Amino acid sequence: MSNSSSMPQFLLLALADRRELQLLHFWLFLAISLAALLANGLILSAVACDHHLHTPMGFFLLNLSLTDLGCICTTVPKAMHNSLQNTTTISYMGCAAQLFLFYFFISAEFSLLTIMCYDRYVAICKPLHYGTLLGSRACAHMAAAAWAAGFLYSLLHTVNTFSLPLCRGNALGQFFCEIPHILKLSCSHSGYLREIGLIVVSCCLGFGCFIFIVFSYVQIFRAVLRIPSQQGRYKAFSTCLPHLAMVSLFLSTVLFSYLKAPSISSPSLDLVLSVLYSVVSPALNPLIYSLRNQELKDAIRKMMTGFFSGGTTFFFFLQNTHCVTYFGPSLPSKAFDSGVNFHRWIKSSPKAMSHLWNKAGPL
Repeated sequence: MSNSSSMPQFLLLALADRRELQLLHFWLFLAISLAALLANGLILSAVACDHHLHTPMGFFLLNLSLTDLGCICTTVPKAMHNSLQNTTTISYMGCAAQLFLFYFFISAEFSLLTIMCYDRYVAICKPLHYGTLLGSRACAHMAAAAWAAGFLYSLLHTVNTFSLPLCRGNALGQFFCEIPHILKLSCSHSGYLREIGLIVVSCCLGFGCFIFIVFSYVQIFRAVLRIPSQQGRYKAFSTCLPHLAMVSLFLSTVLFSYLKAPSISSPSLDLVLSVLYSVVSPALNPLIYSLRNQELKDAIRKMMTGFFSGGTTFFFFLQNTHCVTYFGPSLPSKAFDSGVNFHRWIKSSPKAMSHLWNKAGPL
């Protein structure tokens, strides 16, 4: 990357010119990133802790949540920093790292969405072979292949893009580092064609995955419509529609952004589309999937209920089993009215608190 010495930094596209709007974008991105972090964190915890979700789809959903978090954490923090500090700069190495990580997570996500489509196809069209075709070893191999493909894809594009000589300024028409906008700064015709060739090959592979997804869902819908029970059809559709919604949202925004006609292209439209597929889509994926997945909703509700009721359960456990033994006649009768009263009595009495910690060993 010989450009780093001659071009120490790039200028990203500002989200807004007015200071009030910059601060508004900062708080909006902060809210989106926190919501995505919370939602994906709940999904990761639920899948890891609930044995009912230890299924192939749960395993792939866990991996998908990791890619969503990666996409959000790659683009949003720098945009928030620039909006808060009223700047648009990003270092050369920072731009390279951001581009690598973004394409790594976004390509791994597309691979995982394709694999999840295969999972739904086997579950509905070939249910008797589900355990054989999607065993734990097969799932691990497919997930590893998705991450490895994303890594290789991102590495090739990053190395090739940043090996091009850049001689047309350093202003990028995007709020994060993206290949098409860096290519516009290149003055090497052969290097430019080489990167375009890689993009064409990538588009062909992506189109192959898209055809596979379409073919799979045609077979899935044909199989579902042959189910005689209305309840069975509803259950089958409920397992497929969230995945189909995620794929549609992701592909529609990416394809329109990269394949739209130059005549309708504008900085504001490019900005809106890039926010949709790089920020909004990863943030909405957990919500879209959990809306129709009853097992996932039950696992999250169970986990949240257990978390918030943990403290009260502890105090009622003390009240019902060990309180009289520990405190004897010194324990007020009102302390037995509820766990809340017992908690207040413990906090108001240093002697009781000390006695509780000294006696807590035999519990």
